[in-house]
Amino acid sequence: MIIQENEAYTKDYLDPNKRSIANAVQVFYTDGTATENVASEYPLGHRFRREEAIPKIRKKYKDNLSTKFTKKQVEKIEAVSYDYQKLSAMDVNKFVDLFLT
Repeated sequence: MIIQENEAYTKDYLDPNKRSIANAVQVFYTDGTATENVASEYPLGHRFRREEAIPKIRKKYKDNLSTKFTKKQVEKIEAVSYDYQKLSAMDVNKFVDLFLT
């Protein structure tokens, strides 16, 4: 594996107005063929793409909760998790109890 710095990526990362977290990847095979060079200047999760990321994060959260909890429990956990006022007013023990019952 060979890793190379792209100096433009480093410059944009250090620029406080951009704070880009760009990366690129390309795979070269021993038979001489290669994949396309795939680059992303602002990957999902970057502050410039936050609104785009939120639905995907919520889906991931629900999908992971669903591997361990019933649909009813997942709904209860989500109802509190996405309501800042409810969550901040809730005693931590009561929040943890949502994951135990």
